[in-house]
Amino acid sequence: MVALVGLTGAGKTTLVSLVPRLYDATTGTVLIDGVDVRRYRLRALRDRIAIVPQDPLLLHGTVADNLRYGRLDATQDEIEAAATAAHAHDFVARLPKGYDTQVAEAGGSLSGGERQRLSVARALLKDAPILILDEPTSSLDAISEETVFSALKRLRAGRTTVVIAHRLSTVRDADRILVLDGGHIVAQGTHDELLESSLLYRRMCARLSIGRSLDEPATVDELMDAASAGHRTGFRAG
Repeated sequence: MVALVGLTGAGKTTLVSLVPRLYDATTGTVLIDGVDVRRYRLRALRDRIAIVPQDPLLLHGTVADNLRYGRLDATQDEIEAAATAAHAHDFVARLPKGYDTQVAEAGGSLSGGERQRLSVARALLKDAPILILDEPTSSLDAISEETVFSALKRLRAGRTTVVIAHRLSTVRDADRILVLDGGHIVAQGTHDELLESSLLYRRMCARLSIGRSLDEPATVDELMDAASAGHRTGFRAG
């Protein structure tokens, strides 16, 4: 698992958007299995990628319809198996018509945790080899957060995973961490390596450890630390 960390505006979302070609890189290349993503047919490329956003998209239709967007030919048994793995089956079964219950536009009839679990179930059903995850648990209540986090751990197993990290536990678990600042990768390594080499990374971990989000605007002191970190660690943007 590769984790991306950075303050608001650092370029995390832009970077992950290059993989499914929501944008194309103007310089350099993005490779999957050694092949430039621009050489793939767009449909074939996106079939290899599952995305779980921080704010999941649910459309007007039944619960089953929304899950089948992950794989249109999925059987009912496969849908229920994915929902069970995502800890969604129990709450779906309690809905008035179960999997045939109509979902309001944007999922407004469901809680944040329920929408997230359906989003994870949809990604499980797709069973794509590449997972892009904008870690969705930071705004949930404690019970929903624990349930969704458990589902996400199952989803990540056996896949190439790129996660925009909002939790200290996620960056600790990552095999590789990329620290972004001003649209550039300014440091990379494991959690322990970056604690030694990057002042900017240490500052971000300190924010996470006291429950502050990396998406909150940086204070003047933090901006000064960020500039200092690039100098002290020997990294330079660009």
